[in-house]
Amino acid sequence: MRKTIIEKILSEKAGRDVSPGETIIIEPDFVALHDASGPLAIRLIKERGWDEVFNPKKVMFCAEFGPSPRKEISNEQTVIRDFAEKHGCYWHEGGTGNIHTHLLEDHVKCGDVIVAGDSHTTTHGVLGAFAAGMGSTDMVGILKLGKTWLKVPQSHLIEVNGELPLGVYSKDISLYLLKEISSSGAIYKALEFRGETISNLSMDARITITNMGVEAGAKVAVMETDKHTEDFLESMGRRQDYREIKADLDANYERKITIDVSKLEPMVAKPHYVENGDKVRNIKGLKINQIYLGSCTNGRVEDMHIAANILKGKKISSWVRLIVIPNSRKVFLECLKDGTLTALAEAGAMVLAPNCGPCMGVHEGIPADGEIVLSTQNRNFKGRMGNPKAFIYLASPATAAASALTGYLTDPREVL
Repeated sequence: MRKTIIEKILSEKAGRDVSPGETIIIEPDFVALHDASGPLAIRLIKERGWDEVFNPKKVMFCAEFGPSPRKEISNEQTVIRDFAEKHGCYWHEGGTGNIHTHLLEDHVKCGDVIVAGDSHTTTHGVLGAFAAGMGSTDMVGILKLGKTWLKVPQSHLIEVNGELPLGVYSKDISLYLLKEISSSGAIYKALEFRGETISNLSMDARITITNMGVEAGAKVAVMETDKHTEDFLESMGRRQDYREIKADLDANYERKITIDVSKLEPMVAKPHYVENGDKVRNIKGLKINQIYLGSCTNGRVEDMHIAANILKGKKISSWVRLIVIPNSRKVFLECLKDGTLTALAEAGAMVLAPNCGPCMGVHEGIPADGEIVLSTQNRNFKGRMGNPKAFIYLASPATAAASALTGYLTDPREVL
């Protein structure tokens, strides 16, 4: 039987051919939790009288809400920090990045099965991995036994072709797709992205797309591996973790969706749903109070460069607060050394240590009642940024930077 990428990975892990709809038990290659999902899992483990993990070299904990803004979060971080230290698990301190950046930079290998206590674990399908988020209670059994059960998902092929027009980026592709299929259009499906556009995208740009796969309800989002993948892993000092992962040419897909990006325009998702997409030019004149450049969706080097190229030598609007958070220490240092952060700061941005920040409403950047926020993150649910009386719009780094200049939602083509 000819297989999709996900069917190939799960068949390999199961040691036999598996088919969509089948329930299987497998052993994840790597497991991760952060300061939101980790503390509950640890407390449940202790309640059961367990005091061990299946393999500490396959388990990572991190504090992505840090440096901590509140004592409650500090106490939760202590729970996972002490547990990780006691059991010899990987540990990443607060202020060094989010869970997905740590996984991408240090741990995920092509063809892996990755399970993490965060819904945006779909991110790691960019490395040709089966990567799914699971809740804290599921993670209890995984931490103890090193096994989990799952149903093999049906795959949807998303064929993306054409040349990206000026001002259009991978974030716009994701927002367009979500507008077309909705937030429930791929529940427990595997989204497999392919096509000449995907092949030509940088790894930073690809990561945005797999990160947002879960916003359509997908269990996983995945891409074939290629030279871009290999170069990315080599840049992280992990060339040995690369291998070719591709679907069979005549693999069976439940659904096929084709996107011609040459017809796309800069997109924005209006409150309070990610699928509430529209063209930026249709909402001109919306006054912006705060802009957030960062998150596990758009906080990488390329994202910082896109914004800095627009803002360099200019000043942001006097009534806009521009918060910039590189999503890892590696990204922070690279953008510090090449002058990107200097350019953003001179334009008026506030640059913070790598963390989840405003995206989860657990750090600096919580908006006031009635304020309009334009963010490069992945979700605009009511209250997502810490205040249910604020309004969140989602857009690309280019749209965010262009809007920072004018103080209004602005099509980036006007400044590029």
